[in-house]
Amino acid sequence: MSAIDQAKDIREGEDIDAAALTAYCREHAPELVPADGDIVIRQFPGGASNLTYLLRVDDAEYVLRRPPFGSQVKSAHDMGREYGVLSRLHGVYDYAPKPIVHCTDDDVIGAEFYVMQRLRGVILRRDLPDSVTLSPAEATRMCEQLLDVQATLHTTDIHAAGMADFGKPEGYIERQVTGWNTRYRNARTDDVPDCEAIMTWLESRIPNVTRAAIIHNDYKLDNVVFDEGLGHIIGVLDWEMATLGDPVMDFGCSMAYWVQADDPEDMQQIRMGPTHLPGMLTREQMIDRYRQATGESIDDWPFYQAFGLFRLAAILQQIYKRFVEGKTRDKRFESFGTSVAVLAAQCERVIAAA
Repeated sequence: MSAIDQAKDIREGEDIDAAALTAYCREHAPELVPADGDIVIRQFPGGASNLTYLLRVDDAEYVLRRPPFGSQVKSAHDMGREYGVLSRLHGVYDYAPKPIVHCTDDDVIGAEFYVMQRLRGVILRRDLPDSVTLSPAEATRMCEQLLDVQATLHTTDIHAAGMADFGKPEGYIERQVTGWNTRYRNARTDDVPDCEAIMTWLESRIPNVTRAAIIHNDYKLDNVVFDEGLGHIIGVLDWEMATLGDPVMDFGCSMAYWVQADDPEDMQQIRMGPTHLPGMLTREQMIDRYRQATGESIDDWPFYQAFGLFRLAAILQQIYKRFVEGKTRDKRFESFGTSVAVLAAQCERVIAAA
């Protein structure tokens, strides 16, 4: 069985009107209109934020992205921003998919959306596909490549990419800390920790530095696409939070997903990728390679690590609140409250050791 990421039947309540989409594309993106009938639509199973669908147009395949149903956090699901990032990056960063069309008319499928080329490859989620094995040497090389592709983004020329006006690096770290603190408080439900001590600590430890780089803001294993042999990364997905900002913050957020083999059992239970396997680099090894690839010194790593963990907890809590309030029926989100508590505990461990 191929390990290439496969689309599946559309989840209940997340359907797209194929006839309406086809009619829109007939006028605005004729390459997406099949010779007969309507566009065939299926859904990719991964992702907890924006929804991703496979479009089949005769012998060609494309990907449609739209916000999740029931979300009230529009800034985190800005299709126009994501389309704009790809439009700029596609020509200067080899891992950015080619965008095709962007639609702002909610009446077409019920929400704003955009369509891009499909990158046909392997996406690694919690566990390796059944048909895939990794030697320790292959696992090490995978980690190195994951890090190097992120470092390439962080060292891409901002002006060559046309992204000099895509963010405000001055004050970025402080805005991120205060912003995510507020989002967590607004999304908190009674069954998760209040995290007030964590938020106070983060506010007290904000580094007095300003760095400016193109950052992805959700760079992790299941947002990159490998070729079928897992030898090379062929693309990076999910650009909705990309901006100009502190690259070390971006790297710290990536490491929040990095559960290594000797982490506590509660972290192992919420692992989102196969980062615990023999040969996978430890966080410390990833930090060392990042320093070498970018030249960044990272003088206050506990701050960046704690922020990454807390921000991930806040992201999951926003999704969990939607589930608790019945605004999404996706059963994957039912356990997110437990994950929030685990991440908060890990964050407290990092702070205690700082």
